[in-house]
Amino acid sequence: MIQAKTQSAEYWGSQFNLSDSDIEQIYNHLLEVEKPQTIEAITRVVMTHRVATETQNIQRRMQGRVLYQPQNSYAVGDQLVFPEFQFAQGSVTAVRDGYNPEEGRFQVIAVDIANKSREFAAAYTHQHPLNLESDADISDYLLTDLEALYKQFGVELSGLIETALAAKPDFIRIENMWFAKSLLLDINIGHLHLSEAVLEINEGGPMSPEEMIPFLDLDPAVDISVQRFSLNTALVTDERFDEVAPAGEIAWFLHRLEPDEVKEIPARLKYQSEPYDRALLNSQLQFLEQELDDEWSDMPKSSMVQPAVLALTFPHRWSGTLPLSSRMKSILPQSSRPRQRVLFVDEETQQEIVGWVVKDGRYIYGLKEWYEEFKIPVGGFLHFSPGPKPGVIMLGFDRRRAQREWVRLASVSDNRIQFTLERRSISCGYDDLLIVGTDIVAAIDALWRRAETNKRSLASLLMEIFPSLASLNPQNAVHAKTLYSAVNMLKRMPPGPIFAELTRNSAFESVGDLYWQFNKVN
Repeated sequence: MIQAKTQSAEYWGSQFNLSDSDIEQIYNHLLEVEKPQTIEAITRVVMTHRVATETQNIQRRMQGRVLYQPQNSYAVGDQLVFPEFQFAQGSVTAVRDGYNPEEGRFQVIAVDIANKSREFAAAYTHQHPLNLESDADISDYLLTDLEALYKQFGVELSGLIETALAAKPDFIRIENMWFAKSLLLDINIGHLHLSEAVLEINEGGPMSPEEMIPFLDLDPAVDISVQRFSLNTALVTDERFDEVAPAGEIAWFLHRLEPDEVKEIPARLKYQSEPYDRALLNSQLQFLEQELDDEWSDMPKSSMVQPAVLALTFPHRWSGTLPLSSRMKSILPQSSRPRQRVLFVDEETQQEIVGWVVKDGRYIYGLKEWYEEFKIPVGGFLHFSPGPKPGVIMLGFDRRRAQREWVRLASVSDNRIQFTLERRSISCGYDDLLIVGTDIVAAIDALWRRAETNKRSLASLLMEIFPSLASLNPQNAVHAKTLYSAVNMLKRMPPGPIFAELTRNSAFESVGDLYWQFNKVN
């Protein structure tokens, strides 16, 4: 079969390297269209260039030569081209008769290819894949459907080209668009100051580059896509500006006007990594860890059916935040930025609430007032689903008529946390094992600060919390989930280290069904 190199999977896969000639073609294309291009468009440029170059090389090799076909006869001195050897050239040096009982009579020609003699069949009357049809021309076999070629190899090749371009300092990427730095519009310090002023007037943002450009006195003769790309390139390297839109969109916000809880991780949410042996967690505890889906448990991204449901924990309830857990990640639009602005919409009231995703802190800020309005308790179930467009998240909870329920309330006595059962009005579905609360937030905060200052160990906190919680149960047992919830009133801690300490420490004894008892150390 006659096939050009550019029609093979190997050529566009493991063997492919972006050459200087490819780079020149990409640059010339950007210079010609004068607009940023997607990686898909750039890949098509490279493929078109490679196919055209190979076709030209083959046509040059064919000049004054004959394409070798087994069906033809040849004479000494004939100049042949062999497509099966990547269109190598050779000269016929000898011709002799050949015979095969199954194939009959034919000729054998000796051909000198790169100073090495090789033999081929000629005057061969049987069908052979290297034979052309009688009215065909070699060009018929070299013409390539570029769109079909892209569909077959383009996705993998785009990744290779994108990686190669990222290593080239002359090219720059913003979202999914690429451009040459030398073709960027000059965005100077004056434009950046104007951008800051425009955002400040508009309450910090968010504003798209298209909304900002009319105020920046940029050259109107330059295509708007280049103005947009140039402005984004300048803003992304200036710490005054945050790009806060979901993937596929761009919107800018003035960093200094973002909420304080976005610029600085709320103290209640800060987690100092606690080393522990995961081998101590049996299958029940591991399953419970997955159920709790704490943002610091580093669970794989959830593939659960939406909507996502989570139970609110104490640190997030009092910080007005949500955990950036695996379940929430499956709901949120993708973004590579450290901060992302989203919009929550209450599915019942249609109230819109601005939220902020803070990737480094693993939390989403903005729901404090909403929690207060609907009196969402610690342990309350919340559910989320994607909204009608990227960056919009539908928010809800199990609304029910308020009822007085028995809940665990924390108080402080002799600088130690104590728990009692009290009746409180609850109008939200909740996890009975997680629900904890307090009427004296300031006193609990003082205990938390003292624990942080004194760097209290997890074991000492468990030993303080356990007896009071156990006294609320006739069997003097406490569920692991309840201990997780209570510990987090005094120290931010994912379930893994807590469960490991329960298993490791002889002061705690498992009594089945994830309940534990406390044996005082002598």
